[in-house]
Amino acid sequence: MADKLKLALALLLLGAGIAGFYAFSEQALVVRVLSVLVGFGAAAGVAAQAELGRRFIAFAREAINETKKVVWPTRKETVQSTGMVFAFVVVIAIFLWVTDKSLEWVLYDLVLGWK
Repeated sequence: MADKLKLALALLLLGAGIAGFYAFSEQALVVRVLSVLVGFGAAAGVAAQAELGRRFIAFAREAINETKKVVWPTRKETVQSTGMVFAFVVVIAIFLWVTDKSLEWVLYDLVLGWK
């Protein structure tokens, strides 16, 4: 029950920050954006105290750790892979064009005689 109240309070704080953006419409844009950021920060702080927030933070940390384990390709590997993809696309485009023109010739010239 306490977690639900924390999450509800977090939503209210986020809503208050967004409402502050419009309430301070006569103020400078910096003040308006700051009200949204303060509301978002307060909402994140309260939500982090709930069980769902703690699980989300743990998940985010695990995702960051897994991302660090990824072996990213070198520039050379990336350029070679991109070149192969472009070459394959060109070959398939030519194949489809030849197939289309062949079917057009068969249907319109041979079958229907529309030439």
